[in-house]
Amino acid sequence: MCKYIYIIGLTIFLFACKNASTTTEVNNSVPHEDSIVVLNDTQFYNAGIQLIKPVNKIIHQTVTINGVVDVPPQSMISVSIPLGGYLKSTHLLPGTNVHKGEAIAVIEDQNFVQLQQDYLVAKAKLAYLEKDVQRQKELSDQDASSKKTYQQALADFNIQMAMLKGMEEKLLMININPSNLTTQNISRTVQLLSPINGYVTKVNVNIGRYVNPSDVLFELVNPDDIHAAMTVFEKDIALFQKGITGKVALTSDTAKKFDVEVILVTKNVNDNRTGMLHCHFEKPNHSLLPGMFLTGVFNVTSHQAIVVPENAVVHYNGKEYVFVQNSKNSFVATPVETGISENGYIELKPTANKNWLAVQLAGGNAYALMGKLKNKMED
Repeated sequence: MCKYIYIIGLTIFLFACKNASTTTEVNNSVPHEDSIVVLNDTQFYNAGIQLIKPVNKIIHQTVTINGVVDVPPQSMISVSIPLGGYLKSTHLLPGTNVHKGEAIAVIEDQNFVQLQQDYLVAKAKLAYLEKDVQRQKELSDQDASSKKTYQQALADFNIQMAMLKGMEEKLLMININPSNLTTQNISRTVQLLSPINGYVTKVNVNIGRYVNPSDVLFELVNPDDIHAAMTVFEKDIALFQKGITGKVALTSDTAKKFDVEVILVTKNVNDNRTGMLHCHFEKPNHSLLPGMFLTGVFNVTSHQAIVVPENAVVHYNGKEYVFVQNSKNSFVATPVETGISENGYIELKPTANKNWLAVQLAGGNAYALMGKLKNKMED
């Protein structure tokens, strides 16, 4: 008899546990009363609630970094005179625009006179030696003179030819054309010409000063080849590669954006645990000057995501919620996990048993619903 009573009791206990489990499952599938907000039509209108649907969209991960406007070495020119002399005149000031081939200074020195004189003397002597070689060759062919005499004449001619060629190169270095040089146009001054189109950044000399070949007289910059040198932290370097695009702006004027493309990522990290990106400006901009500070935003990765407007996500007590429409003017506060935000949209991470594309959410002023929900819980 006791045995039957025990079996009946166990059966009742298991049945009760099953019902409790079923009740728990049902309760988990039904929104909790405290998470539901219901508005009447007037409240809905006054709150400025808008019904929105999550959508699929390509969203980009962005990285914000700082940098400066920079100039590559080939576009920053230090101008000097290969032969020393006195600066006779110049019109340059920092900021002056210059054109390639333009005379930017006049240098004066007696050594210029001596070089031109030596060149003309060497040229005349070469003409004499050339005729002497021809004469000695004819005599040697007729056995009227020794071959040694002919060989010596030929050697003297070649030596003089080398000397003349060296003087020609020196004259070209100071912008004197040897082919146009005669005894009538020997000059004690030479013109210093601009090697690029650009503007002057530094003037290191004054009129009357003697300058050595090692002295830098002027520094010029070609603004057509400026680029953005951006500093990136060690943890983000791997996200960047050649071809990634972004937008940069002057720190002092963030409203005006400039499109750039990464052309080089440095392969080393300095003591500050940062590396360098070199970026090309898509459109030349002459208003940017070397040394200006920049702030840039770069799209480093992209993926397909379900997104909603940022104003549909409410932050409360360290958590994030969206209000899912339950019925007309009735919404359920639903916890969410968000991802990347871009251009006013924010990613909703996948949630078990929730198809975001099949629901409507409160947008526009979702915080009004959170406020009403808080009041409801306090009451």
